[in-house]
Amino acid sequence: MDWDRQPVLIGVGQECWRDRDSSRTPVDALQAVLTRAASDTGSEKVLAAIDTMVHVPFIMNQIAEMAPAMPRNPGAVVAERLGIDAVQYTADVGGNLPQQLLNEFAARLVSGKAGVVALSGVELLASFLGAVRAGQGFPDWASGREDEARMVGSTPSMTAPTEQRHGLYEPINTYPIFESALAHADGLDVAAHQSRLGKLVSAMSTVAANNPLAWKQQAVSPEDALSTENGNRMVTYPYTKVMNAILAVDQAAAVIITTVGRARELGVDSERWIYLRGAASAHDPWHVGERESLCDSPALAAAARASFAQSGLGLDELTHFDLYSCFPSAVQVACRALGLSLDDPRGVTVTGGLTLFGGPGNNYSLHAIAEMVMRLRETTNGAGLVSANGGYLTKHSVGIYARDRGATPWLPGDDQALQRTVDDRAYPVLTDEGRGRMRIEGHAVQFDGGEPSRAIIVGRLDTDERCVANSQSPDVLERMTQQNCVDQFGTVSHDEGIHTFSF
Repeated sequence: MDWDRQPVLIGVGQECWRDRDSSRTPVDALQAVLTRAASDTGSEKVLAAIDTMVHVPFIMNQIAEMAPAMPRNPGAVVAERLGIDAVQYTADVGGNLPQQLLNEFAARLVSGKAGVVALSGVELLASFLGAVRAGQGFPDWASGREDEARMVGSTPSMTAPTEQRHGLYEPINTYPIFESALAHADGLDVAAHQSRLGKLVSAMSTVAANNPLAWKQQAVSPEDALSTENGNRMVTYPYTKVMNAILAVDQAAAVIITTVGRARELGVDSERWIYLRGAASAHDPWHVGERESLCDSPALAAAARASFAQSGLGLDELTHFDLYSCFPSAVQVACRALGLSLDDPRGVTVTGGLTLFGGPGNNYSLHAIAEMVMRLRETTNGAGLVSANGGYLTKHSVGIYARDRGATPWLPGDDQALQRTVDDRAYPVLTDEGRGRMRIEGHAVQFDGGEPSRAIIVGRLDTDERCVANSQSPDVLERMTQQNCVDQFGTVSHDEGIHTFSF
């Protein structure tokens, strides 16, 4: 392969609107960031040259009541407005999608199946909910078009029926489960664990405070991150509100990618090019209860190894990171997969993270990619890694970017072969009818009105089957908010599909 077919990112655009204006439609927002990204290339020829448009799907499409208010094919409407003749694509659901789609369409650029690709996404959930709360009803954002973009890939259900019955369909309940497993794996008592959480959130907030595009530009001290005062209520122990991704934001981002040869033809200054050096995607078992471990991701580790091998770069050569940060456990699992210290001086985010920068549905990592491009342009030989996660630490995509083109041109990897290496492992069986003694592998406690209300426990029965259970026992709730109970034993009973745990 010659260097002219090497994929490069040539333009980026981001916006953050804090005025909660429901008259601004998703199409308006996409048009704004795509226009900004085209302008960022420095060439007036780029916009008309776009032949492929990829739209990261709205998170509101997953909510039956909200979906009818959303445009069916927003990219096509934007293309009409801007006079672009482009094929339209989209996907299903997941925070992994921005990076996964960029990897996919970079491969199409290399193969000649696309010439200039615009990848964009938006969420206006703050304005949407603001209009509803003001009694204005759902904003009418549907474009009137009935056609749909072409779908890229598909995802099966990421929760098993027994997980749904016990509360593991909500990320706010599932990620704290991973947190307890991580704390136990690292031998942390409650005080040390709390200290780690506070320091991590505080470090990310410092980045958000200095990012004008962050939804909340505020620095949070470790003590304030842990405190339940001033509205920072406990959501699901051990996570306070500031440790949860902010979904109600109005944010949009766009990235334009092409090949070296096409960028040169379009007159884009090579100083604006950022090379894609490594790219890979894989998924762990679809159901949390079927994972080998609750504190590690074999899929993310495999995708990271493949990306490093493609890039020709090592961990020590990277200057920037953005690790998916919907909850603190996601960052920690990514660090374990990469072999990166949680307090590495290079930091774990270039945006400020989903908990303060904002978590615009499926689209957060497109902001991370755009910000990474901007950061790397400021360096002479910088390189950065973006990890993106969908589901419940389920779907993982990795991208490695650099100012320097590397020793050899990038060629797409084989994600299917990579996936086989992940699938070819021994995984536990998740039972619907568990009974008897169970060893705890992870736990979390839901809060309601400032008080613990329900514990969610994942563990192994003496049969070695995996089981998900609940408890509302005051004894269990108190114990699980006062100590890490991983590796302790209890008993599970079963009644009409519900597992009840007791010590």
